[in-house]
Amino acid sequence: MKFAQENQDEGYVVTAYGENTISLNGKAFERSLIVASTEFSEDWGVTSIDQLADEHIAQILSFEPELVIIGTGSKLIFPPVEVYAAIIKQGIGVDFMDTHAACRTYNILMSEGRGVVAGLIL
Repeated sequence: MKFAQENQDEGYVVTAYGENTISLNGKAFERSLIVASTEFSEDWGVTSIDQLADEHIAQILSFEPELVIIGTGSKLIFPPVEVYAAIIKQGIGVDFMDTHAACRTYNILMSEGRGVVAGLIL
């Protein structure tokens, strides 16, 4: 699915997504990534929600989010709370959804100026 964005100079937005790709500001990526309005990391290293571990959560937290969205792949899967307890302990909101929904939600929250960080699993 493609998105239209009036001004991509205001941050990283998801401009398209498919089964195996996510595009940020028109550039396609074929691996899981972390995205925030001012930076992103294409080296997240998670290919399944079952692999989500402390080091992956630490990577997300290094972006200093106000809110975290984790796209769990093609379907919504909730990991054990122990996996993401570090986010909760810092008083940061966290939500899980399928990756396509996470892309759409990230764009909305980012456009509202929220400090959202999305971990998007492909």
